Amino acid sequence: MASTAASSHVNALQTKHAGLEARLRAEQARPAPDAAMIQAIKKQKLRLKEEIARA
Repeated sequence: MASTAASSHVNALQTKHAGLEARLRAEQARPAPDAAMIQAIKKQKLRLKEEIARA
């Protein structure tokens, strides 16, 4: 049961990571991308990636 919960948690983190990737690509595709927004999204993605690695 604990393994299922951990797997579910990792799947949720991966889904969030994918969502952030989509936001990042959309922001970079804009004619005038917001550098601060891009940096914030990249930091969030890194935190999620580290959390996935720990799980």
